[in-house]
Amino acid sequence: MRLTTMTDYALRLLMYLGENPERLCTIAEIAQAYNISQPHLMKVTNRLSRTGWVETIRGKNGGMRLAHKPAQISLGAVVRDTENDLALVECMGEKQACSLIGRCKLPHILAGALEHFMDYLDQYTLADLLPPEPQEAPSGTGPGAATASPVELPIRML
Repeated sequence: MRLTTMTDYALRLLMYLGENPERLCTIAEIAQAYNISQPHLMKVTNRLSRTGWVETIRGKNGGMRLAHKPAQISLGAVVRDTENDLALVECMGEKQACSLIGRCKLPHILAGALEHFMDYLDQYTLADLLPPEPQEAPSGTGPGAATASPVELPIRML
């Protein structure tokens, strides 16, 4: 199984927006950051906007941002929204021309595998893909705070 370019770019776009929550981001800057096609990224943005993952603002100072907090964006849900066809083999889709239909167990097995794959993705959110946010230093440990003298350990000679 291979995810489509649409899904790949959608996840990259969401990660970029998640790493820049303080401002609106543009298609041009994201395309440049990842060296991907602006027209294709525009299609991805449109899909993510229609499915509610991204909020877009038009105009001169427009751009986009996440419509939800990263911890609320399920990777499984994004994949389901961006993949057009999750049928792993022909007989799992609408076209069923296989001569083995009705006596083959492969579709059932593959459907179970796909279900496990999606369940696994559902355990993760966009927040899991982002670098951890810097922690504020506890009081008394930041720059300029008094430092304790190092503890001297006895040196043992052999």
